[in-house]
Amino acid sequence: MNQILIDRFHLPTESKKIFLERVKINRDFIKNIDGFLGDQTYIREEENKIQFVTIATWKDKQSLENAKTLVFAEYEKQGFVMPEFLKENSIQIEREIYEKMIE
Repeated sequence: MNQILIDRFHLPTESKKIFLERVKINRDFIKNIDGFLGDQTYIREEENKIQFVTIATWKDKQSLENAKTLVFAEYEKQGFVMPEFLKENSIQIEREIYEKMIE
């Protein structure tokens, strides 16, 4: 069954540029991972705050788990430490995994 990874980010407008640069790096990387079916991004800006949502669809649980492993390895190779990046840029994240309901 497909796995839907939904990330919700809350950040100040002054972090927008660096945040979107990081999002592009991540999206470009995951698009080449086996089992990736597609993604979408949404943004809402108001009163110096940004809400940003990413929705990535994976073929199944194994594909998603493999992607997590590959992403963390890539972060390590890049010297990127997600918790530090989030803290330094006042970014909060909510992450959840869903399964698509059969219609």
